[in-house]
Amino acid sequence: MHRILFYIFLFCSVLKLVAQDSIPEVAVDTTRIDTIVIRSTQEKIKFIPRSVELSNPVITFKKTKPLTKPFKRFRVPSFWEKINEFGMNISEVAFVNWNAGGNNAITGLGNLRFARNYKFRYVQWDNELALRYGLNAQEERKLRKTDDAIRLSSTFGYRRDTISNWYYSVKANFNTQFANGFKYPDRTTPISRFMAPGYLFLGAGTSYIPEGQKFNLYISPLTQKATFVLDEDLANRGAFGVKKAVVAADGTILEEGENIFMELGFLVTNTWEKEVWKNVFMRHRMSLYTDYLRSFGNVDLDWELNFDLVVNKYINASIGTHVIFDDDIKFDRQVATDGTVIDPGTPRIQFKQVLGVGVKYSF
Repeated sequence: MHRILFYIFLFCSVLKLVAQDSIPEVAVDTTRIDTIVIRSTQEKIKFIPRSVELSNPVITFKKTKPLTKPFKRFRVPSFWEKINEFGMNISEVAFVNWNAGGNNAITGLGNLRFARNYKFRYVQWDNELALRYGLNAQEERKLRKTDDAIRLSSTFGYRRDTISNWYYSVKANFNTQFANGFKYPDRTTPISRFMAPGYLFLGAGTSYIPEGQKFNLYISPLTQKATFVLDEDLANRGAFGVKKAVVAADGTILEEGENIFMELGFLVTNTWEKEVWKNVFMRHRMSLYTDYLRSFGNVDLDWELNFDLVVNKYINASIGTHVIFDDDIKFDRQVATDGTVIDPGTPRIQFKQVLGVGVKYSF
């Protein structure tokens, strides 16, 4: 038994000496080399969510645009609406060897419009100043006036809540002209002057002003109308309704004519601005007045209707009409050679139509 174990031990020792490892032992290298791989982005990232953290962002200035307008700093919103407009319409006609005949002529009409409107919650205050003046120059004829107006209006309204469109209102209107007016071709005797006439309306009532619309309907059951005739010659003739002068038989003026004529009556005014078609804007203004004391039911009318056809920011065409009827303005007055009034004249409808192309600038 011992001998058998001895032979087994001897066989294993010889087998260990004869056998070899197929992988030779190599000394370990103590130097460590790391490789860093850098890859370029194949597709540029167009939309980058806020939460993404990029390790290789792409920056481009291809879509960067230059600043064309000055930077506007934040301002506290204003409750004032401001309008400043200047317009000039010019029409011209010229002839050279024109067989049908005609005179060279040019007509110019300038107008200015300023508005300052305030609106906040219960209060609305509208103010407007409109100025117009026009001249016509024709060959072999002196200058003639074609338009002349100064109009100032102010309306203050208060409402009880922000839902209603009805306001308690106070309104003031003033109308007059710049220069003398003549019945051409007579240039010696003016038929109107600055503040002759001048009209002042002052009253209280109610206004209907719907939200988001440039519409204003004013109704005043109590309005005072003052007619000013500050030219003494026109006042002595009793022009525009004032009390005329007392004249003796020989033409001597015993008592000068009055310069102010006061009335108390009912007033209705309406203004409306609207774009009726694309680039066609309508402006409507109407005033109706009747006097309680002297001629109740006899209505004085002042109505303007204008259409502005906008070509671009600066060029536009305008078509307008103006109708006036005032019982205190008489036509065809006849006076005898000794100064006696044969016919005081009759009131008539006054009509004016304007058509022009020009420039319009807002500033």
